[in-house]
Amino acid sequence: MEKTWRWFGKSDIISLSDLKQIGVEGIVTALHHIPNGEIWTQEAIDDLKQYIENAGLRWSVVESLPISESIKYAGKDRDRLIENYKISLANLGKSNIRTVCYNFMPVIDWIRTDLNKKQENGVYSLYFDRARFAYFDVYILKRKEAEKDYSSEILKKAQDLDKTITEKEKEELIDAIIVKTQGFVNGNIKEGDQNPVAIFNRLLEDYKDIDKDQLRANFKYFLEQVIPVAEEYGVNLCVHPDDPPFPVLGLPRIVTNEEDIDWFLRAVDNPHNGLTFCAGSLSAGIHNNVVDLAGKFAHRTHFVHLRSTNVFSNGDFVEASHLEGRGHLLELIKIFKDYPHLPMRIDHGPLMLSDIDKKYNPGYSFLGRMKALAEISGMMAAV
Repeated sequence: MEKTWRWFGKSDIISLSDLKQIGVEGIVTALHHIPNGEIWTQEAIDDLKQYIENAGLRWSVVESLPISESIKYAGKDRDRLIENYKISLANLGKSNIRTVCYNFMPVIDWIRTDLNKKQENGVYSLYFDRARFAYFDVYILKRKEAEKDYSSEILKKAQDLDKTITEKEKEELIDAIIVKTQGFVNGNIKEGDQNPVAIFNRLLEDYKDIDKDQLRANFKYFLEQVIPVAEEYGVNLCVHPDDPPFPVLGLPRIVTNEEDIDWFLRAVDNPHNGLTFCAGSLSAGIHNNVVDLAGKFAHRTHFVHLRSTNVFSNGDFVEASHLEGRGHLLELIKIFKDYPHLPMRIDHGPLMLSDIDKKYNPGYSFLGRMKALAEISGMMAAV
C-alpha cells in the first residue's frame, strides 16, 4: 500500500518536508479554502498539486470533495450543486488526481464527546461517551423526543450529569461535538460562530422528514449523476463509512454495516463507485466484523484508513493503539496487500509528548501519527 498522510494545505503547521523525512509517499488533502458547493477550478487544483510535487511527494487522494447538505436532503438547488460537483470531478481527473474520498453523513461528520481523554500510559485519545452524548442531545440541544433514542440506564446517567456539570464543561462538550471536529473539514459550523447550538438545530430541521429510505434514494440519485463523470475522467469515488456507525440525533446513517455497503455498491454497480475502508469507523460498531468486511469489499475499496478502536460494554469507545483493538490492522494489511498501490493513511493518532501543547486539529497531531505510521510500516514489512 502507498503510505499517505492527511495534510491541511499550505497553512498546515506540519510541513511537506517533515512528511518526506518520516517516509510519507502520498498526500491526502483538499482545497479547504473553497466553500462547499463551489467549483474547484483546474487552476486551483494544479497550483496545489504542483506545490506538493515540488516537495517530492504526490497528491494521492482528495479528502474531501464535500457533498453539500442540499444534495443530501434533496433541496431545491440540488441539481445545480451536483453540476458543480461534476465539474470539480472532471477538473480533478484532468489534473490526474484519481481518488476522491467523501461522506454522505447528514449535518455532522465524525463525532466524539472527548477530544483529549487521558489514557493509562499518559497519551490523550479521542473518546465517545454515550451518556455525555445523550446529555448533549437531551439537555443542550433539547431535541424533540430525543429520550426515545436512549436506554433508561443512559438517561439516568445523563440526568445525574445534569446535576453536576458546569457551564464551562457544557461549552467544552458543545465545542467537542459540533465545533472542533467539524469546522476544519469544510463543516457546517466553525470556530468563532456565535450560538453554534442554534445553528446546529436549524441544520437538523432540514432532515425532519428524511428517513433512511429517503436518504438512500438521495444518495442513489447523486451517484447516478456523478459516477458517469468519474468513469469518463478516470476518477474513483469512495464513500467514507459513518462515524460512529449508528444513527445519531434522529438522523439516519446509511454507511454503517455490511448490508449498507452492499446496497450502495449495487445501487450504481460501477467500479468507480467504491468504498473508503475506515477500520476505525467500522470497528466502533460492535455489530461489525472488520476483517470479514475487508475480505468482502476489498475489490471495491479505493482508499484505506488504518485505525482501531476499543468498544466497552456500555457502548463507549476509544481510539486505540494501531497495534490493538477491534480494527485488527495486521489482518487487514494481509488482505489489502493484494491490491497494489492502494493508498493508505493511518488516520488519527494519540496526542503525546511535546505535541500536547500544540494547536493541532483533533486527532491529527504529528508525533502520534508518526508513531502510528512506524507501527503500520512495521506490520506492512512483516506481511
